[in-house]
Amino acid sequence: MRATLAEYQAVEEAAKKFVRSVAEGNSAYARELFCDEAVLFGYLDGKLEHGSIQAFYHNVDSVGGDANFQARIDVVDIEENVAVVRVLEENWGGRIDFTDYLLLLKMDGQWKCVAKAYNQNSDTIQKNNA
Repeated sequence: MRATLAEYQAVEEAAKKFVRSVAEGNSAYARELFCDEAVLFGYLDGKLEHGSIQAFYHNVDSVGGDANFQARIDVVDIEENVAVVRVLEENWGGRIDFTDYLLLLKMDGQWKCVAKAYNQNSDTIQKNNA
């Protein structure tokens, strides 16, 4: 059975915390969304990042916000207590475009993110010249 529109809106509202953190360069909002045990996987400038969501918080707080940052949230699917969200990001940190997939689980009546996997658009990758 398809979830109600109200449930889709609740998932979108939860995902807005992720977008707000990135837009403002402040992990506080994302910390409300992600559960403590959440994991992340993806490549940033060609280097694999994986493990604790703490790495994402560090990146958000280190890079800061950007006035030209834009994002789009797509609630891809909801199946009772699990949801998949795609977030398209443009101009993160003034240069990077990402596609993020967030896996959310409804716990104690709240949508919490348990995993984040992402792709950095290849034309925004900076190669290290070390």
